[in-house]
Amino acid sequence: MDYALTAEQELLRDGLGKFLATRYDLAASRAAAHTGAGWQPAIWRGFADELGILGATLPEEVGGMGGGAVELMIIAEALGHALVVEPYVDTVVVAGGLLRRAGGGPAASVLQQVVAGSAIVALAAAEPDSGDDLRRVTTTAARDGDDWVLSGSKIMALAAPLATHLLITARTSGNPADTDGISLFLVDLDRAPAGLHMHGYRTIDDRRAADLVLDGLRLPADALLGAAGQAWPSLEQARDEGAAAVAAEAVGAMRKVLADTVAYCKQRQQFGQPIGSFQALQHRMVDMYLELEQAAASLYLVILNLDDADPWCRAFGVSAAKATIGRAARFIGQNAVQLHGGMGMTEELAIGHYFKRLTALQYEFGSTDYHLARFAELTRPGAHPR
Repeated sequence: MDYALTAEQELLRDGLGKFLATRYDLAASRAAAHTGAGWQPAIWRGFADELGILGATLPEEVGGMGGGAVELMIIAEALGHALVVEPYVDTVVVAGGLLRRAGGGPAASVLQQVVAGSAIVALAAAEPDSGDDLRRVTTTAARDGDDWVLSGSKIMALAAPLATHLLITARTSGNPADTDGISLFLVDLDRAPAGLHMHGYRTIDDRRAADLVLDGLRLPADALLGAAGQAWPSLEQARDEGAAAVAAEAVGAMRKVLADTVAYCKQRQQFGQPIGSFQALQHRMVDMYLELEQAAASLYLVILNLDDADPWCRAFGVSAAKATIGRAARFIGQNAVQLHGGMGMTEELAIGHYFKRLTALQYEFGSTDYHLARFAELTRPGAHPR
């Protein structure tokens, strides 16, 4: 199998890497996350105008470049390596995929704004009792004349406090946990819709998220994306695409964590010599390297299967990678902190911030345990339709 990048993909990787190395300061990013708006709009504008990465994987008809899974991997891994908090995965990968598959005028219009950098879109799908199962939707949407009226609640809507638009799942028919009957609605927050109450907060890894209460939220008829009750296949694919993106992000973060840990162990002196010369610690770093290489290999597996027309192949690759990378993120993150000692969890040192992000990544778009169980189900005898 040839894993070599094309010349265009190498330019994308090198250009993004140079931009982040020279323009994305970790201290400034954390300051914005802790005391500011939660992100750096100027960086987002640079992603759109200078790099064009916001449209790299989106269709050409909305101003994108029509890239695929490899471009997604390159971008997400670079963002993870630099510990970028701006909502690329939430807006471009997850929401972008949902809007692209839904089609229609409103969806195309928002996608054009995403490519231009003027729209942030967040998905609100998780509910208090849903856990990792996004099929469990109790939020309801009922017709009232030409309008839709939504009632219910959502939790942990990542990037919602930054968003200009929300994508909200609601049940128009069926029972909770049914795949049929789930619909997807587009909400323009610039119109300040009545009946939508948002409680925003900062997560442990310095992202922004929100819990939503929908108290008779009234939306126009064209807020419904796609056919009523038929959103689940697209939602499942969006979750898999999000899982693939954060898997790539985790690999990028782990590469940085391992490199910083090795460099620290070469500098830190104990008993008159660098601690990196101690064989026990060398063995520990070798184990970290092996976990990283397994994680990277599993990432290639998911990228090769992400665009497969067979949903089983996509799900197989995603769950295998997410389970493998979740284990690696835990092992590498914890060992990096231990090898740095008490200073590993200080705010001043980058390693602590990376550790928090690697911890959060284990739960985004399905936890490690969820994907391990899903992989077991997918690989049981007779599970594959072929």
